[in-house]
Amino acid sequence: MNKFLETYQSDIIYATIVIASVVLLYFLTRILRVWFTNKIQEKLPGASVRPINLIKHILTVLWILLGITALAFIFIEVDREFVLRRYFKLFIYIGVVSVVTIIALMISNLWFKYKIQQKIEEKEDPTNYKFFRYVVIILIGLIGALISSLAFPSLKGVAQTTLGGAGIIALIVGFAAQEGLANITGGFFIIAFKPFRIGDRVKISDTMVGTVTDVTLRHTVIRNFDNKMIVIPNSIINKEKLINYDLGEHTLCEHIEIGISYDSNIDLAKKIMREECENHPLIFDTRSEFEIEEGKPLVRTALTELNDFSMTIRAWAWVRNHSDSFSLKCDVLESIKKRFDKEGVEIPYPYRTIVMKEIKEKPAERLE
Repeated sequence: MNKFLETYQSDIIYATIVIASVVLLYFLTRILRVWFTNKIQEKLPGASVRPINLIKHILTVLWILLGITALAFIFIEVDREFVLRRYFKLFIYIGVVSVVTIIALMISNLWFKYKIQQKIEEKEDPTNYKFFRYVVIILIGLIGALISSLAFPSLKGVAQTTLGGAGIIALIVGFAAQEGLANITGGFFIIAFKPFRIGDRVKISDTMVGTVTDVTLRHTVIRNFDNKMIVIPNSIINKEKLINYDLGEHTLCEHIEIGISYDSNIDLAKKIMREECENHPLIFDTRSEFEIEEGKPLVRTALTELNDFSMTIRAWAWVRNHSDSFSLKCDVLESIKKRFDKEGVEIPYPYRTIVMKEIKEKPAERLE
């Protein structure tokens, strides 16, 4: 036993140092993970800590691989050590690039989240930060993958060819993925010209009305009033004619239209509709002082259509924003219907007049 220890003393000491170093690095990694996690939660409550956990797993695997490679030097012949050194350097290179890439992704993501939250708290537009967040994250990921590929001789030529022939590849990809590039271009147009921003209420069609929640490289996300997410490709939304209720002046005019029968009193119907609109708490007075002095009514009413079985009365009611518009219309339609029933103004059903003609039988032809 003593002879064995004397013979392999240096190897045993070397192996002990390697194993102790791996164990020490493992526990140090765990301690740093907990420390960074607490710091991130203090600065940005609710932020994801998955990148920190991923870095911990990568470093743990890296320490184990480096430890095994270092221990292998004890058993391998001297003329084969260059192979282990190459793998040792490869593991360090891949591990460092992976960790740096993840850290860069995490820092950029946290920074963009912080700026977005700051803009929201200051009631400013966060659209640019939300969009470029995706651009930066994709670029960092691609650069990290490209740098990692340079460590492999078989892929090094591919990576260099990729960089050298970027123009040709871009041309090929452009023809192969025109729709995807159109969405990306559409996203840049949205950011540059700002037809809408994050938080704006927009209407693209009767079934696509809601609040813009996100603008990515590929699509725009709209949350409708049923709390459902509508995902629209950027290339499509750029072609559509949309209504932005928050672009420019927020006040808008809601048209309240009701049909009455031809036997009903038009003046009474107009008076009821005007009074019910004016008495609603959400009505907004857009009259100037001169118009008020002249006695111009707060809500204008008029007969707008003569239909087959009814006459359409319209009231122009102004409100402060789109949300008030919907609430006012619902309330006023109900109160007007109750007033009409009370004061004898009829909302007619469709009438159809059927004329029955008597069919006379033709005299039978004489047979010759």
